Formats: sequence, structure tokens, C-alpha cells
Amino acid sequence: MRLAGSNLLWVICSSPFLFFLFFRFQFMQMGASQNDILQTNWLLGIVTPFTLFPATAALFTVVRKWVMGEGDVSVFKTFFRGYKDNYKQSMIGGILYTLLFVIMYVDYTVYMNQFPKLQLLGIIMLIFLLVLFVSLFNFFSMIAHYHMGLKDIIKNAVLLSIVRPFRLFSTLIGTVALLFIGTKYPVLFIFFLSSAIAWFAFFNFYGVFLKMQEQSEKQAAAEKEKELQADEQLAIGDEAPSVQAERLNIDEVSQTSMDEDVKKKLVDEAEVTEDKTKKGRI
Repeated sequence: MRLAGSNLLWVICSSPFLFFLFFRFQFMQMGASQNDILQTNWLLGIVTPFTLFPATAALFTVVRKWVMGEGDVSVFKTFFRGYKDNYKQSMIGGILYTLLFVIMYVDYTVYMNQFPKLQLLGIIMLIFLLVLFVSLFNFFSMIAHYHMGLKDIIKNAVLLSIVRPFRLFSTLIGTVALLFIGTKYPVLFIFFLSSAIAWFAFFNFYGVFLKMQEQSEKQAAAEKEKELQADEQLAIGDEAPSVQAERLNIDEVSQTSMDEDVKKKLVDEAEVTEDKTKKGRI
């Protein structure tokens, strides 16, 4: 029920984008002219930052609560609170992402179709497009989870995609699998798929976040221990020579006293053993 509710809210808020996307596929199936398809692509590019990105950021705000164990929150209130709080940041990020996608896609098609000798560059652009697309999962997760500047969010989203690729590509594989199921049962796009993909993406992101947080805490503890040891050595070094000499004398006296006590104990044990041996002979 929660998945269906949040998915419906996402569909409603993304409806302009979904409307043009639907006609884009219809034009392809009907064999429409390239001009019609190009105009539809332009319309998709225009509405995407203002509808799809804020709605998806709001959806990630909801699934973040579920992943972190807050399953009893109001889906409606949480969704629109996230929509309002993250609208500006997600909209500007959507503009940047859309521009990057358009530039890289144009470069890819030009290199692959018009310059056969430069198809290697086209393949490189395709790899960049894939990394950029995968980084979207981290982008929306970070918008929902962190309070930081947009520049830092985009930079860290891309870097995390490169440094921690395993979980992210598992998210990509899971997304492709869910979308494939959606092509068999289109009704799932309205009631299930978007929320399921968002939940799975944030679940993987949160796992990476917890692991990085644990490593950071261990590193901070190790650095603190080193600082304490350095401060202790520094404090000893700052003591006056007379104090250091007195400390050494105390240590030597303590060691000598300890040695005498051990010797005395050993002698006493030897005498007791000898007495027992004599009594046994008698």
C-alpha cells in the first residue's frame, strides 16, 4: 500500500514528463518523421528538470524513511515536504544533468555515425553516459539524505559511482530487471515500479554510507589515540631534567624493591620445600 501510494504521487508530479515520453514511444512505433521525434525530444528535455527531478527527489525522501526504519510516517506529508524542500536543488541539478546528457548523446551519435574512424571516442562517450546515468541514483539519495551544496552533491555522486561501483551497478541491474517486468505488466509502472526502484537504490546507497561511516569512525579513533600518545610523549619531554631524574630514580627503586621481594619469596618457598623434604625422610 505504501509503495502504491508513493508511486501514484510520483506519477502525478511527473505527469508532464511521462506524457511526452509516451508520445515519444508512440511516434517511434508509428514511424513518424524525424522532425516530430526531435521536437518531442526537445519537449522532454525542457520538462524533465522541472517535473521528473523534483518528483524523484521527493520519492527518495519517502523511501529513505522506510530504509532507516521509520515505516509509519505519512507518505503524503513526507512526499510533499521533500518535494518542497528539495525542489530548487533538484531542479537546478536536473538542468545540469539534462545538459550533460544531451551534449554526451549528441557527441556519441556524431562519432558513431559520421566519423567511423573516431568510433573509439563514441564508445568512450557511451561509457561516460552510463556513469552519468548511474550517478543519478546517488544524486537523488544524497539530496534526500544530506544537507550540502549542489556542487558537492553532484561531485560526490559521480565520485561515489566510480569509487564504489559494485553496489551501484547492482542497483542498475535491479532497475533493468524491474523495468523488464514492467514491459510485461505495464500497470506496475503506475502502482509499483518507481517506488521499488527508489527503495532498492537508496538501500544500496545507505549500505555504502554506513560502511564509509564505520571506516571514518575507526580512522578518527586511531588518529585520536595517536594524538594522545604524542601529547603524552610531549608532556614527558617538557618536564624539567630534575623531575625526569627523579622519575627514573623512582622507577629504579621500585624495580629494585620488586626484585628483592621476588628473591625473598623464592627463598621462603625453597626453605619450605626443604623442610617438607626433611620431614618426609624422617
